[in-house]
Amino acid sequence: MVRLTSRQRQRAKLVRGIMRAVFAVMAMPQLSDIFIAETNAAESPLVDFPYLVICELNGVQRAFYFTKLGPDGVAVYIAPDGPAGTITIAGKAAAVGGDWSGSCSGKTLANLRASGQTFYAQPQK
Repeated sequence: MVRLTSRQRQRAKLVRGIMRAVFAVMAMPQLSDIFIAETNAAESPLVDFPYLVICELNGVQRAFYFTKLGPDGVAVYIAPDGPAGTITIAGKAAAVGGDWSGSCSGKTLANLRASGQTFYAQPQK
């Protein structure tokens, strides 16, 4: 068993205190980044688009996932097998690379939301 002198105990206590302070200082920027990201997300146009849209064709339901929002305001949705469709805030859904649009074809975001086909990351007004 190792016995520490009172001076060694004081030094160990001081080192622990310094380490805690260093850790706290290092953690502060990460915490502030989290709060800034939450604030920016609430102001982002991305919250206006659902992260998931469900469409049905001939009794088969498919999930389409939000992937990007272009500078022109066009949101692109993908399916596991590739690009599936586009939509804008005020425009209608349009299929990309095929005619698998089914129950989503020609609907606006408001229509899709009203029919329960959309899922948002944040509650909608």
